[in-house]
Amino acid sequence: MKLVKTSLILFASLGLLGLAACNNEQTTDVKVSPSAQVETSPTTSNDQASVPQAGGQVVESGEYHLELVPEPEANGTHLDFYLQTGDNHQPIADAKVTAQVQSPDGKQQTLNLTYDVSGKHYAALLPEKAAGQYQVKITSDIKGEKVDGRFSFNL
Repeated sequence: MKLVKTSLILFASLGLLGLAACNNEQTTDVKVSPSAQVETSPTTSNDQASVPQAGGQVVESGEYHLELVPEPEANGTHLDFYLQTGDNHQPIADAKVTAQVQSPDGKQQTLNLTYDVSGKHYAALLPEKAAGQYQVKITSDIKGEKVDGRFSFNL
């Protein structure tokens, strides 16, 4: 009788382990543009605020929508950064925006992004063309409020 109970417990335990192993799914969200591969950050919201407006990588930070669009060019990589209010995506034109960029070889540099009135975004040229993954931390100073976003992209 004791052998039957032990066998039953062992069989049930193995069945539960098998079900748990079959149910372990992992998904990765990767956005690919024609000129650069951009890895997107996971978002916790399913509303329109998290949707890329310009085809780039989106980070929602409080009430702000931050979006980075890297575009390789002949003399480097053009960085377009969209800083908008989260709900209605109105551009914020009067912020001080800087990008700290780490290139694939580990070299770090800081870029000041300037506002492009016609494009309603901030922009800078990263004078790098090396293949690999770039890590970018963008800090926006909006009337004294600091808003950070972390991005990465591959060239």
